[in-house]
Order: sequence, then structure tokens, then C-alpha cells
Amino acid sequence: MSAADREQLKIFAGTTGRHLAQEMCSHLSIPLGQAQTTLFPDGEVFVKLEEDVRGRDCFVVQSTCEPVNQSVMELLIWLDCLKRASARRITAVIPYFGYARQDRKDEGRVPITAKLVANLITEAGADRVLCMDLHAAQIQGFFDIPVDHLSAAPVISAYFQKCRAALGELCIVSPDVGNVKVANMYANLLHADLAIVDKRRQSGSEVVIKNLIGDVSGRTVLMFDDMISTAGTVCEAARVVREAGATDVQVACTHGLLVGMAMQRLREQEISRIVICDTIPDGPRLKPLGDKVTVLSVATLLGEAVHRIHHDQSVSALFRDGCGAKR
Repeated sequence: MSAADREQLKIFAGTTGRHLAQEMCSHLSIPLGQAQTTLFPDGEVFVKLEEDVRGRDCFVVQSTCEPVNQSVMELLIWLDCLKRASARRITAVIPYFGYARQDRKDEGRVPITAKLVANLITEAGADRVLCMDLHAAQIQGFFDIPVDHLSAAPVISAYFQKCRAALGELCIVSPDVGNVKVANMYANLLHADLAIVDKRRQSGSEVVIKNLIGDVSGRTVLMFDDMISTAGTVCEAARVVREAGATDVQVACTHGLLVGMAMQRLREQEISRIVICDTIPDGPRLKPLGDKVTVLSVATLLGEAVHRIHHDQSVSALFRDGCGAKR
């Protein structure tokens, strides 16, 4: 980064984005923006900038993860703060976009909360959004401002390519029909076969596996998904492929929410490795999984995207090797 870039480009960290923002700034050789986020005794969020941002290109990093409502509200306050401080352009960097699963009316008298959150972010002052592996790529269209949709595929695929030889005969399994395109992309990158699990969701935490399409007998199975929430899907799929003769089961995802029964399920199931990205802060929550879990950083990828946005360069050029975002 040039001296001019260090003066004009500012990256700020929300409470749930500090771990990523610090690594992004290290990658770009710029200091982290000076600001403070505090809570009043009644729970209200207060944000105060401690440096001038007038006319600057500002990025605020905040995952809208647990506690979801507080994280969303903090992001909105950050955007309003930067707007009122006369920042030239404000980009909301949202590594994990909460409420993404409420993206349509699949029954009567329910909201489309993902659209509501998109509206709030726009109205709060964001000029642009940078996010990663949205649960449904169509959510980009919920925003009336430009959206750069990144994929963690380059980071995840690079990890498995390094240990590809040790995986032996490999089969990529899509844990549900909706994820087939992503699974097929990984199958091509890792030179593996493809299988599909036919899943039926009973509720937000319960799934039933109906069929397994493909042959996994005697093979190492890798399952990729955009997120693992309660782990009901991957654990039920792991049971099915084990019964079908898989010798080993490993899972990978971008967003490791790991809520509810997830820790207990992942400990009990015969899954040898769980690979997640750091779009959500790790903290002590991963300790129950011990060395079974591997955390990959997406900070360099986000930092490179910020660099390209700041210089009005192509962000999609980051994915020319075939590791694109899902469509």
C-alpha cells in the first residue's frame, strides 16, 4: 500500500469482526481504524470514531452472527456513524450474513427477513456490501446497492489440495440437492467422484435422509456446505454414507455456526475432521471439538477484495481458477 492508500483507506472493526479486520489490515500494511464500541448499562450500543474519516474510503467489518440482533444493530450504528462523519464511501464487510435463511415466503403469513435486513443496511448508509458465501446467492438482489459476493472455495480447496494424496480414493458428497453445483465444483478441483444426499427437512433442527445417489463404498467422503448450524444435516448424511460403506467422513463449511445440539452431534458422529472458516469469531466455543476441528482464515481473501474495491479493480478476477461463488 502506498502512503496515499494508507491515508485514504480506512478499515474499522465491529465487535464480531475484529479478528478478521486486524488480519486484513496486516495483509494490506495499514493500521486498523481507531474507534471504540461500548455498551451502555441498559444494553444500548455506542460507537465513537477516534480519527477523521471525512472524504475517506471506509470499510467496517462485522459478521451478523450470535448475538444476531445485537450484531445487526451494531453494524447499522457503525454505518450511520461513518455517514454522519462524512466518509466518501462506506462498505459494509459482512463475512457472515445473518437472517439469510429467511429469504422467501415458503408458507403463508411469514416475513422475508433477509430483505428487511438488506433494506436496513442500505438505509443506514452503506454504499456497498462485501459478503461471503450467502446462503442463497439471490440475496444479492435484495440490496439496492452494489454487492460483491465472495466465496471461501479458494481457501478451502487449497487446504484439501495440500492433503489430497492422503485422502486416497475420494468422493465428494453434496449433503442436499440444493448444494450440488458447489459439490460438483469441488469434485472437479479435487479430481473426485460426486454423490448426492436426498434430504427432507422436518424442522429448523431436524432432517430426514431419503436416498443416497452415487457410490461411496470404500472411499473417503468429503462433504461441503455453506454453513453448519445445528449439524443435523451433516451428521445424518455422515451416518448414511458410513452405512453405505464410506471408510472416512470429513466435512467442511464456510460458516461454522455450531449452535444447539451441534457440538454433541459432531462429537458423537464418526466424522474425523471438521474444517470451517473464521467468518465467525472462534473463541472458546470450539473447545469441545478439540483437534477434530481446523479453522481456516479468509482474512487475506477479504483484504485482497478490499484492495481491489478501493482501486476500482475487478473482484471477480479473484476467482478465475474456477473457485467461484455459488450462483
